[in-house]
Amino acid sequence: MKIKIDSELELRQLELSDSVDIFNTINTQREYLGKWLPFVSLTKKLEDTENFVNSVVNAPKDNFEYTFTIRKQNEFVGLIGLKDSDRTNKITEIGYWISEKFQKEGIVTKSVDKLCVFAFEDQGFNRIQIKCAVENKVSANIPKRLGFKFEGIERDGELLTGNVFTDLEVYSKLKND
Repeated sequence: MKIKIDSELELRQLELSDSVDIFNTINTQREYLGKWLPFVSLTKKLEDTENFVNSVVNAPKDNFEYTFTIRKQNEFVGLIGLKDSDRTNKITEIGYWISEKFQKEGIVTKSVDKLCVFAFEDQGFNRIQIKCAVENKVSANIPKRLGFKFEGIERDGELLTGNVFTDLEVYSKLKND
């Protein structure tokens, strides 16, 4: 499945063949990505990424979560997807990360916007959450730009590399917002 964003950008559903692009991006940007993404320190070899991608692609139907590569003119730039979905209560969360060289182009903001449409209209969710480390202002600007409402702070909401907890800002958007 593909979701077209504009003439240069698209979201493409994660495939096993994406493992090399994902691993190479992580492996060459460990310091940049690892600051906010705990999985970076656990991703030591290509096989680690292949195992992750395989778990997403081959997840049982009742645990399946849509994950997409973000592509600019078919070049891999990052990942975005739905996570921790609660289908009973029609709630999901969006997670994302992007290669450093594609920062500050509005790519993630456009990608989140399109994924919200997909989650609300195609998947029937009523509520979407985005959580960002309190110190990660770049990431927190994305839900702010897209009209998400700030709900509060989830104290010690994520364990970062180095066994350090960080507080998370919680943002939400409802289908009728």
